[in-house]
Amino acid sequence: MKGDLLLLCGVIVLLQGVCGCPEKCRCHSSSHSVDCSQQGLAEIPSDLPPQTLTLHLQDNQIQQLPAFAFRSVPQLTTLNLCNNSLSNLAPGAFQGLHHLKVLNLTQNSLHSLESRLFHSLPQLRELDLSSNNITHLPTSLGKVWENLTVFAVQQNQLQQLDRALLESMPSVRLLFLKDNLWKCNCHLLSLKLWLEKFIYKGGITDSVICASPDTWKGKELLKIPHELYQPCPFPSLDVGSLRGQQLGSAHQPVPKPPESHSTGERDHPECELKPKPRPANLRHAVATVIITGVVCGIVCLMMLAAAIYGCTYAAVTAQYHGGRLAQTNEPVKMEGKELYDSSPA
Repeated sequence: MKGDLLLLCGVIVLLQGVCGCPEKCRCHSSSHSVDCSQQGLAEIPSDLPPQTLTLHLQDNQIQQLPAFAFRSVPQLTTLNLCNNSLSNLAPGAFQGLHHLKVLNLTQNSLHSLESRLFHSLPQLRELDLSSNNITHLPTSLGKVWENLTVFAVQQNQLQQLDRALLESMPSVRLLFLKDNLWKCNCHLLSLKLWLEKFIYKGGITDSVICASPDTWKGKELLKIPHELYQPCPFPSLDVGSLRGQQLGSAHQPVPKPPESHSTGERDHPECELKPKPRPANLRHAVATVIITGVVCGIVCLMMLAAAIYGCTYAAVTAQYHGGRLAQTNEPVKMEGKELYDSSPA
């Protein structure tokens, strides 16, 4: 009796595994993977096996992801949504995917991302957002991505990238930023400094090529000297109008200066890089003093050597002429002596 029950349970489990696979997908029970690629799907299949670990949805026509789009696969670790038509991702689209490690969103039509979008992905290690139309990224994700090691945003429309976003990824080792519309002004200086530190610690990144302004167009961000960056000015407030508003209504809140966005749309013209170097910093000043001291020392040694040579030459010349005079005077003395001896007594 017990054997029949076990057999019946086994058959039911097998039937559930077979019947749980969506119609246009291929399920692999051994690897717990489901392949729904290249099927012309417009939405996420609702009858995915709950034990799925890897889900392939690339090369379809999915345009949006609603909240809890993957509630049926809570154990998912790898999700591939490459080459779809995604333009809208609900803030809770990935809600419940606490085990997701790899997320591929390349070759879609994304324009922006909300910071809440990835809050439910604490185990995420690889995030690929390449080949989209992303114009800006959130300045902060609200929490630290301690496990993220690969972050790719190449081939988008980014002009700025906030340093706080990168600092929320302490474990990142591969960073891909190539082929964007980087605006190399004062707001990108923090990215340059962060990248220098990142590379020094062993991180790997591709080149950040400036698209504007014209002064630095086509040049690599990391090769532009720090001295050519001007500090970003603080937004100025009209003091007269501010006082008038305060007198007119004492209870109205003081207007706040406009917040700067990563798109750089509100950048002031004076933020642009100017090809005029700033005064040399302390490091350059010390180097200049050292070089000047070495040159002065060499000149002094040369002058000392010239003086010694001149004195030696003068002494040798004097000694030489003195010897010749002595030899000339000696015959004269001898002749005088002979004349004295031959004189009559």
